[in-house]
Amino acid sequence: MLRSAVSQFLPRSSRVLPRALPSSSTARFLSTYEVEHPDPNPNPDKPPQPPYPVGVVAALEAAKDPSFRARPTIFRREFSLHDRVALVSGANRGLGLEMAMALLEAGARAVYCLDLPKQPGDEWNAVKDYIEKMDFGEGKKGGRLEYVSADVTDQKGLWAVGDMIGDKEKRFDIGIAAAGILKNHTNCLEYPSEQFKQVMDINTNGVLYTAQAAGRQMHRFNTPGSIILIASMSGSITNRDHAWVSYNTSKSAVLQMTRSMACELGPKGIRVNSLSPGHIYTSMTAAYLDTQPGLLRKWASMNPLGRIGRPDELRGVVTWLASDASTFCTGSDIIVSGGHHSW
Repeated sequence: MLRSAVSQFLPRSSRVLPRALPSSSTARFLSTYEVEHPDPNPNPDKPPQPPYPVGVVAALEAAKDPSFRARPTIFRREFSLHDRVALVSGANRGLGLEMAMALLEAGARAVYCLDLPKQPGDEWNAVKDYIEKMDFGEGKKGGRLEYVSADVTDQKGLWAVGDMIGDKEKRFDIGIAAAGILKNHTNCLEYPSEQFKQVMDINTNGVLYTAQAAGRQMHRFNTPGSIILIASMSGSITNRDHAWVSYNTSKSAVLQMTRSMACELGPKGIRVNSLSPGHIYTSMTAAYLDTQPGLLRKWASMNPLGRIGRPDELRGVVTWLASDASTFCTGSDIIVSGGHHSW
């Protein structure tokens, strides 16, 4: 009965499997089977199956086998990031730090936060202390929040950071490129070349170098990893009454970078998606809004929900993109804008 049941769920290619296997005799059999029976030629007519029964398939298996234990998998398996290793750029504060924290809450072993300051700030230290005190139940402790001072415009430097993480952790599963900058209003006909280059160097080149640092390690360990490039709704639309030609251009480039990398890395089992937030109230946007009376109310009125977003409202979509719950999603841009783009 075990062999016939397992045969329905054997993967056609081990490269696209979720990392965490169930702690059962079935899981042990699957792990042994994969080693002894490698399948270099996946059947293109059938999708690879997860290494454990899930969804309706699980219900059908239970109907055939009275001893089958019915347990929910959606959060224990699909959304779980148990034991995974991640890199997040721009994670000393703001959206990057919020995303790093979400990965740890979902079970990641270690999340490496890259940012320019030599030492992390108070916000980062508070999150680190909070995660260390967090109760995960059943005596489990949270993963590690690590800080690395790095310049995302230094390609070789980021590659070296990736090598360091890979050497230490012996795996690499998630890469999030969240570092970015926004300059004040500047007339597009007078835009200074050096300022334009700086924005493009951080918001576009830095995203590529961060993705490379993660992807090179995923390829090194043959990991079916997830790379998430933080773009913006400003890459798909032009923000009304805002002269942001450099920012908009840089984020639009990230969208095309996502599609291009997804197509190249798909055969390696590495997924690449972009996330495009709308107006989110962060320390960076707050500094700008505080100098523009009435702008917050104006931004809030420009989407169907009538408000701007919070950083924590990106936690769910980031966890989904990073996890096995989104294994058929690549080359996509996920817009979280309160409907701003829909008018």
